[in-house]
Amino acid sequence: MIAAAAMAQSPTYKVVDLGTVGLNGQPFAITKNGLIAGAAQTGDILSAEVWYKGQVLDLGQPGLKGQNSQAFSVNAWGQAVGEAQTDSPDPQGEDFCGFAALGLASSGTTCLAFVWQNGVMNPLPTLGGNNGVANQINGAGQTVGMAEKDKPDSTCPSGGAQKLEFKPVAWQNGTVRELPTYAGDPDGNAHAINDSGQAAGGSGVCAAFNPIWLTNLQPLHALLWESGKIVDLGNLGGTGHGDGIMALNLNNHGQVIGSSDLQGDASFHAFLWTREAGMQDLGTVQGDVDSAAIGINGIGQVVGVSLDANFNPRAFLRQGQELIDLNTLVPAGSPLYLASACSINTAGEIVGFAFDNSGNVHAYLAVPNNTNHT
Repeated sequence: MIAAAAMAQSPTYKVVDLGTVGLNGQPFAITKNGLIAGAAQTGDILSAEVWYKGQVLDLGQPGLKGQNSQAFSVNAWGQAVGEAQTDSPDPQGEDFCGFAALGLASSGTTCLAFVWQNGVMNPLPTLGGNNGVANQINGAGQTVGMAEKDKPDSTCPSGGAQKLEFKPVAWQNGTVRELPTYAGDPDGNAHAINDSGQAAGGSGVCAAFNPIWLTNLQPLHALLWESGKIVDLGNLGGTGHGDGIMALNLNNHGQVIGSSDLQGDASFHAFLWTREAGMQDLGTVQGDVDSAAIGINGIGQVVGVSLDANFNPRAFLRQGQELIDLNTLVPAGSPLYLASACSINTAGEIVGFAFDNSGNVHAYLAVPNNTNHT
């Protein structure tokens, strides 16, 4: 009865198909004014893209003169950030951004964080190493992500592609600043930053490249950075040695979301952290085993992915205390199956990736039926 009541109160959505994006493509973020950042794959090349009002802008050409790129975030002013390969060979032979691991054409070059604006993609500095990634940019142009140091990482798997330490960082006006990690953690990644300058992410140890979270980090601690200090957000009973414990996003009220291993590290659940209540287990869509919260807007609506025992995904929207399968809130007979919800803006518009009946990957925009949208 509770689940049925929650569904009855939930908005319904119309789904806008943004087109096929290839096996590794997807949208990652949507702004309050409808700019969407992501990537699309053509053949074996992945290119950063921005969607806006039915138009698609390819940021990958010329990019940073390398083969592959992705845009993980864009702000309302049209500044986009992400990762892009260069034309410089990586001295360590690393695959920091994982393009080779994803099965894409990769020439073994370095990969740098970038900020794109007014038609120009500019690289952002590292901490002395060869590679970096920018994950999110706020309205003031402050950007967070991760960057390598020129220091071997003893926690990286022997024989693996990753060799150097990488730290969570913030960039402002072209200058990089290292963010602290949890005591004893050599590596970290800052996933998100709000308009107040609070940042969220995680720290841990080096691991094999994770094709879902697109990083070499095994996150053991979910963190909030504010005023130069870190707040350990806790966990849901796990140690982080399964899927991990990491913060993936936050809003301007300082509410943080992500996922955490449960006790035993065999499964993981989405969480919502607030200063008042700490880390709250959001559970899964009914009948599922695992979940991760990926997007949150200013009024606390949360979206993400829920997975069954066979790791089959479905996009969810949190309404009240329930995680609702987004596919139940769209018209019957929709040609797209909504597999993941990656971002939600203040208007309640959701972006993510979906599958058609042939298994092709599409980007989608889900618009609440009470919202005007062209």
